[in-house]
Amino acid sequence: MSTRTWIEHEHDVGIRGSMEQLRKLFIMPDSPDKFLEFGRELLDLIHSFFKEKGGIHSEISLPDLAKIFSNYEIPSEPQLWRNILGEIKSNVIAHSVKVGNPYYIGHMTSAIPYFMILLEMIIAALNQNQVKIETAKASTYVERELIGWIHRLIFNRSAKFYRLNVQNRNFVLGNVTIDGTIANLTALLVARNRAFPPDGRFPGIRKAGVYEAYRYYRCNRAVILVSKRGHYSIDKVARLIGLGENSVIKIPVNSSNKIDAEALRQVLSDLEERNRYSEEKTRVVAIVGIAGTTETGNVDNLVELREIADRYETHLHVDAAWGGPLLLVDKYRSLFRGIELADTVTFDAHKLLYSPLALGMVLFRSRKSSHFLAHASNYIIREDSVDQGRFTVEGSRPFACLKPWVTMKLFGREGFRVLFDHAFELTSTLHSLVEAHENFEQMNYPELFIFNYRFVPAKVMGILNDIRRELESGNISMSGVAQARMKKINHILNQMNVELHRAIRQEDNSFVSRTMLEATRYAPQKIVVLRAVTVNPITTPDILREIIEEHNRLGMMIYENEFAGKIKDI
Repeated sequence: MSTRTWIEHEHDVGIRGSMEQLRKLFIMPDSPDKFLEFGRELLDLIHSFFKEKGGIHSEISLPDLAKIFSNYEIPSEPQLWRNILGEIKSNVIAHSVKVGNPYYIGHMTSAIPYFMILLEMIIAALNQNQVKIETAKASTYVERELIGWIHRLIFNRSAKFYRLNVQNRNFVLGNVTIDGTIANLTALLVARNRAFPPDGRFPGIRKAGVYEAYRYYRCNRAVILVSKRGHYSIDKVARLIGLGENSVIKIPVNSSNKIDAEALRQVLSDLEERNRYSEEKTRVVAIVGIAGTTETGNVDNLVELREIADRYETHLHVDAAWGGPLLLVDKYRSLFRGIELADTVTFDAHKLLYSPLALGMVLFRSRKSSHFLAHASNYIIREDSVDQGRFTVEGSRPFACLKPWVTMKLFGREGFRVLFDHAFELTSTLHSLVEAHENFEQMNYPELFIFNYRFVPAKVMGILNDIRRELESGNISMSGVAQARMKKINHILNQMNVELHRAIRQEDNSFVSRTMLEATRYAPQKIVVLRAVTVNPITTPDILREIIEEHNRLGMMIYENEFAGKIKDI
């Protein structure tokens, strides 16, 4: 029988599987020619995707796309590589979102450096499993070094501390995780286990479980406190660690979209007072501060949160998944004052470190924190081993840390300064464009690259300003009528901005996301806003001008055709 493989003979009409043919797929060819040939084909596909002109999304409808991928039978016969590559090109790549497009400013997913594609190839080729030193020799030490870099970036301990501890097998300074959600999960597991530790005959919540922990500590509830701008992963984590979503207490934010510290103190004081007179207590597991809110780009007062956490003897976790990398640039460090006081910190690489999805990290201020996670198994992660898996929630993990490790070497702090300066320039430009335009209204004051605005025709803005002046005049007899009128107009503006967002999607020349905010000048009414994330290195101020003009054109068309009469009647 010939030694043909699936990959080698694209002209074959049919092929038969054999062990000999399959084996060749697992062994690097003796000659690099074929390997390089197929590699070039693949890289050509990727290059074509990046260079392709046209919209951000393909024109295919979601129902039609679903039909393409509705074959529920696993292929029974082997297929040729070229055929499969053709299918990937026409059905997958052709209908993928161009998130690197400079007009795509709607989410934190952005353009990535092209060398990341090559690093992904190295990661796949080595196929290291970070759970175990026997499957990840050098990569285990690379991961520990990266964690050491980020730990020092956040907590800034002495050089001696890191020389002694970065490669110390007895604990970890943090974990690489698949994403920010698992990083938050890891941090809040540490907090939960600290809140219900072993005590005398009680073995701790890790062994006894939630029910026994509550019973031993005479507790009927354990809570996590976070602002209303907290990431939705906090709710998911509460469900996963057995506390329940209802045990996440959402604290209001102030006009700057930062946690209202006085409201937080009041909630904690009320819990303390209730505990004083109740046999069944509420235990505070953690306070969560946000260093870069995902909706508005703001940073909580972390120094104040540390003071509050100390007053109530609880864990302080800081979710810096979005903002954390700005610590690389000294002039931006003041934005995060107090982050070094946190007990745990979440830090993402697939956002502002410009790595591909997905890679998160959790960092521990104290070396002891990792012992609240420690586990062992005779066959893979023995107690005396160097295995990273002894301290991680996840089991098998790829060598993904190679990506930020290489990027930080290639860019250095100076490279990141240039990137972040550019992102701040874009945010400032967008702010100026919105502020100067008669038909747009700024809806937040971001610190970190996320700008919220909405379309409000100048005539309508004039009406809103008149109502606001009426409310500020102090005429109590008219205030109720004025407030009701403003609420009705904002309700219509909400509908109009939803329609504008749909029109932007249909036009497909640009993309922004949308959300609803209650902490605006119209509080407590929830306002629909457009959300722009200005971090793409290939976006320019001129592109932002084009985007705002397009949004204005579409907005005026929607207003005149559908909403002008509705507002006039109010």
